[in-house]
Amino acid sequence: MFSSPASNTGLLRTYLMRGADALASATATYAIPLLVLVTTGSTALTGVAFLLEWSPRLAAFAFAGSLVGRWGAGRVFRMSNLVRAAMVVLAGAVLLALPSSGTMTTCVVLAFGAVSGLLAEISFVAVETLGAEVSRRMGGAAHRVQSAQTGIDQGAMLVGPLLGGLLLLAGPAVLLAVVALLALTAAATTSGDTGNTVHRPVSSSLLTGWETLRRTPALAWLVGGLAVSNLTTGVLQAAAPITVIHHFHRSTASVGSVWSAAAVVSLAAVWASRRAIDRFGIWPVGVVGAGVATAACLATALAPSFTTYTVAVAVVMAGEGVMTVVLRTLRSRLIPARAFGSTLAVTIILVLLPLPLAGALVAVVPVTAISHVLVVCAVLQGLALGACFAGLRRHRTACELPRSRVPVLHEEPVQPADAL
Repeated sequence: MFSSPASNTGLLRTYLMRGADALASATATYAIPLLVLVTTGSTALTGVAFLLEWSPRLAAFAFAGSLVGRWGAGRVFRMSNLVRAAMVVLAGAVLLALPSSGTMTTCVVLAFGAVSGLLAEISFVAVETLGAEVSRRMGGAAHRVQSAQTGIDQGAMLVGPLLGGLLLLAGPAVLLAVVALLALTAAATTSGDTGNTVHRPVSSSLLTGWETLRRTPALAWLVGGLAVSNLTTGVLQAAAPITVIHHFHRSTASVGSVWSAAAVVSLAAVWASRRAIDRFGIWPVGVVGAGVATAACLATALAPSFTTYTVAVAVVMAGEGVMTVVLRTLRSRLIPARAFGSTLAVTIILVLLPLPLAGALVAVVPVTAISHVLVVCAVLQGLALGACFAGLRRHRTACELPRSRVPVLHEEPVQPADAL
């Protein structure tokens, strides 16, 4: 049946919540290391700021699922954004009272980055849980909701760094004020239905999620394949500045142009994946996305020119975007609602764990050997994703979405998400 105006309004509210939250997180993530660089002039401290942002993010998944399971996704999302807004205001007030540079100013910025990263991942687990609830209600149109949400996240990754850089030109106070406003917008647009309280011990969250993943072989195959794929993508991302500057002899600005182009192409691929899944089903689209990402990653290692390299990176990220839609759609379909937060946390931890390893590989390998490492990683990626989708084929019935003779929702609510 066609969606009611009320369901369309709820869908738009979910997209607005996610958009404001994702943009606040992306802006803070990219701007805080820049803020450290501006206030200290130290590239070493800038790296420390990045590390201090991401370490709490990984730690957050150990208990974020428990919070969502115990208190409800809506309540956790609202409170995490309210706390984030309060922290931003507090940090802004302290920075206004301190000198523009100095040890205390640096410590405040680093502490704010760590807390901001922690709260960002808690709110992400909550809003992802809310998005999965909407997907389940949409039945055969679940992939449309997930492609829209993926588009929102990738749009925020495209806009966030640019917005953060522009706001810093106006001053740290302006940057923090905008982040606080975005966090308050996310909290204010949260649905009044904050979910029922579920009394489950916090310590059992990751164990519950792990057991659920083990009992869901289709999801386990996909998470395993994407974990290996993330190692390859992580090496590509970590090595990009070295490749662009030392191999192709381009400027630092060219590194940003590579990822801007990749973000635009990835958004287009996410939009196309929704229609492709409508026509061909989720398994064939996932196979094509995996094949494209693997072939393009191999092309980045062998690219003879900067233009070829840029195109190859964009195609890699397009394939990754398609696989993200597939993962999120299957996650919303296969994980039981009562264990969603816990299982989501486990899947994210498993998919993100290879990223530090990717950074370590790039750190220890000589510059001249990076292309060889990428070739090896691309081969491993192809083998892992081949095994992944071969395993998924045995569970294809569980993966395929129910078919609807008529649209479940109008196209209009999805379009604004693609534009974000």
